[in-house]
Amino acid sequence: MYSPRLAPASAPVPFYEKVKQAISEKIYTGAWQPHDRIPSEAELVVQFGFSRGTINRAVREMTDAGLLVRLQGVGTFVAEAKGKSALFEIRSIADEITARNHQHRCEVLLLEETRADFIQATALEVMEGTRIFHSRMVHFENDTPVQIEDRIVNAAIVPDYLQQDYTTTTPHAYLSLIAPLTEGEHIVEAVAATADDCRLLHIKEHGPCLLIRRRTWSTSHIVSLANLLFPGSRYRLQGHFSS
Repeated sequence: MYSPRLAPASAPVPFYEKVKQAISEKIYTGAWQPHDRIPSEAELVVQFGFSRGTINRAVREMTDAGLLVRLQGVGTFVAEAKGKSALFEIRSIADEITARNHQHRCEVLLLEETRADFIQATALEVMEGTRIFHSRMVHFENDTPVQIEDRIVNAAIVPDYLQQDYTTTTPHAYLSLIAPLTEGEHIVEAVAATADDCRLLHIKEHGPCLLIRRRTWSTSHIVSLANLLFPGSRYRLQGHFSS
């Protein structure tokens, strides 16, 4: 007598997939819009009752898929549709100055092709000796120097970096056009300016300065590392976020 074969029970859905499904539903239904910051991993652990490792895997895989963008020290955000532009806008010094209805100008001190030393290679995650670009410039607000920008760039990603006129545009603007930002990292620290920095910024010797180390990614590649030095008396770091 024929006896029908029972279909095997479907495998249980892994916990991290359940988290991904829940987050995806929030995005696709419009509950979470592009640029919205999602709950932190700690908050998601409480919300779902799963382990930190499970939550981290779900968020990491959604980031790799382009649905989320993570900014170290800031949070995780819903990405733009189709991943065409950066989730979290990092404004250039020129935009900040223009927004204050002041005049921006730039003096280029150095534009060169070089080979990455160990520290530079580590920062860009390339092999030591890899061809890179190096730029150094001073940004002015009206006639006052407000920032020294020292930047290394992955030459393979932005091959025409040295050919640009940075008195009419900025490295930030050009890099955003050629390799749109998808992830960023900020490290902020207080430092004492060197004698050369003091001369360029028109401040007293060993004056206090704010240093922002900004590393940016486009898709899975690190595009550049910029050391942005501000006179402590002329700059305030301010941000506004919503959840």
